[in-house]
Amino acid sequence: MELIVYLAGQIHDNWREEIVNKARDKKLLLKFVGPQTNHDRSDDIGEAVLGKQPSNYYKDDAASSINNFRTQVLMQKSDVVIALFGEKYKQWNTAMDASTAIALNKPTIIIRPENLIHPLKELSNKANVTVETVDQAIEVLSYIYE
Repeated sequence: MELIVYLAGQIHDNWREEIVNKARDKKLLLKFVGPQTNHDRSDDIGEAVLGKQPSNYYKDDAASSINNFRTQVLMQKSDVVIALFGEKYKQWNTAMDASTAIALNKPTIIIRPENLIHPLKELSNKANVTVETVDQAIEVLSYIYE
């Protein structure tokens, strides 16, 4: 049984690669999807589709519409959502995606460091599982196949 896992979270480092590689090492039957990880492509998609916009506000709005459309399609097709909250970057998109997954009743794993326990307490309470490391999230997924 192959599961589709949506990887929600910031796109500025290689945490997704780490999860994919660790899942592959464990031979888990998982397919991974997520947001557009090419930052420039994500920022420019609105103008690529709709043409030059009159200001940055409209450029961001057009890109957001298309990025949200993509996220909605991929998240609705996913079986599981993993939302990683790191320490370095702002986490607005991660919080939005995790909340959306929970509202869609998608089984959700939140990865967050210990210092984010308090700010994420309500979101963690709504998620199915909250862990502190990528390895722990992989173990949760691995348990499905036992």
